[in-house]
Amino acid sequence: MARIEHINNHEAPRPTAIVPATTAFIQDDSARVLLIQRSDNGLWALPGGGQDFGESIAETAVRETKEETGVDVEVISLVGIYTDPRHLVEYSDGEVRQQFSICFRCRPIDGTPTRSSESVDVRWIDHSKVNSLSINPSMRLRIEHGFQHRPEPYIG
Repeated sequence: MARIEHINNHEAPRPTAIVPATTAFIQDDSARVLLIQRSDNGLWALPGGGQDFGESIAETAVRETKEETGVDVEVISLVGIYTDPRHLVEYSDGEVRQQFSICFRCRPIDGTPTRSSESVDVRWIDHSKVNSLSINPSMRLRIEHGFQHRPEPYIG
């Protein structure tokens, strides 16, 4: 399903849903971050997705990371909570979601980065290379907060 990201767009459609979602900020032993290139919009992003019934939000981060990257992780802390009402995601089926994403710091425990139906590329990326990638501004904020190792999680 295709998606369009709207940030501060006064002409964006009105939201129809808020769905709890996660992203996972994962670093390897070389301090590189694990990023995917999304198959639905071609942008680079942290792995993540919507919460399913019957799972905790931390389990969502673990499941989505495995599905999108082939890497098993464990959640170790919170990077932040991202709920900007001016960030909307419009899907080709007509749903328009208002952002509600919890970004977890995770540690890789097993697996090799592998593409999936949701990711056309999966790579460990050095911090110095992140700015050269096409990344949604909201996602870029989460990535930068992850690299900053802030003493308290971002709430916004």
